[in-house]
Amino acid sequence: MPPEADLLARSASTASPPSHSAASTGSPPWRAWLPGLALTAAIAALAMQLGRQDWFQARGISALTLSIVLGMLVGNTVYGRVTPVAAAGVGLSKTRLLRLGIVLYGVRLTFQDIGNVGWAGFAIDALVLCSTFGIACVLGTRVFGLDPKTAMLIGAGSSICGAAAVMATEPVVRGKAEQVAVAVATVVVFGTVAIFLYPMLYRLEAVHALVPMTQSGYGLFVGSTVHEVAQVVAAGRAVGEQAADTAVIAKMVRVMMLAPFLIVLSAWLSRRPGGSDMAGTQGTSGIVIPWFALGFVAVAGFNSLALLPPAAIDRIVDIDTVLLSMAMAGLGLTTHVSAIRKAGARPLALAALLFAWLVVGGLAINAGVARLWS
Repeated sequence: MPPEADLLARSASTASPPSHSAASTGSPPWRAWLPGLALTAAIAALAMQLGRQDWFQARGISALTLSIVLGMLVGNTVYGRVTPVAAAGVGLSKTRLLRLGIVLYGVRLTFQDIGNVGWAGFAIDALVLCSTFGIACVLGTRVFGLDPKTAMLIGAGSSICGAAAVMATEPVVRGKAEQVAVAVATVVVFGTVAIFLYPMLYRLEAVHALVPMTQSGYGLFVGSTVHEVAQVVAAGRAVGEQAADTAVIAKMVRVMMLAPFLIVLSAWLSRRPGGSDMAGTQGTSGIVIPWFALGFVAVAGFNSLALLPPAAIDRIVDIDTVLLSMAMAGLGLTTHVSAIRKAGARPLALAALLFAWLVVGGLAINAGVARLWS
């Protein structure tokens, strides 16, 4: 059995709770989940295989992005014929597997990553995150007339880590499949633009010396402002290995901010008038705590102890990629193109504004913090 198929089979089997548990909670028995899990697993396997191709890697297009695209293709063509038997498993993929995937995402990080970029890098990442998400929430609703959920999902994808951040934020704000798809689409569009634009800016700076920037400084700029991890790697390597290494570390620190971001967002939503209807997790005393965010931090903390051998970490990362790809496939299967068309150009306009802020404002933040710390 190929490694991808083995991983998919293990993920599907471990993700399905025992039949008596499902029955006691009113969920369908495990047999009802198998068709939908098999469908999302097949889409995820194809997406992971395509994601390994040089053409997609050079453009920073990850398996997660390909999964939702392939899921949408199937969902808007033949999925309607198998919906009655596959809906339960598809729903499991985009809910429980998603949360488990976010928890295991922490194995990609260590607390030592923060020390590698220093307090200056941490401050840059925090300022970029807060400013970008704040702009998305305020201008997305007041200027572009978007609903708060769409604005928040686009803001999360732009300010933290692309599709993974959109997926992690969706359970907190209870976003719809089409809202998630729109947010992921903006990440794909402007993240791809960033892969080509950022190296051009670096070369222009080298000629005109407008903002003095070393390879490490460029890497910090890329890691703190570009959407997806794969896109960060592509934009960094276009300049040099030193730039790529710094960019990935800065990006990992930014990814690590996902957990506190979700907790703060959940608490804020629970205290807003009508916000409890939006928050998608349970808590006490009106404070909503997404358990998967805490799990994410716990896994990252455990990984910081360096107790697992590299081979085991690689295996867990592969399993996590499977889980997240299946979740994205599930979201794609339940996303209707007509709903995306109905959203119009406003989400894209907001994402374009955020991208401009990430380039211009992000560069200003990088330069300002570097000057203060020098």
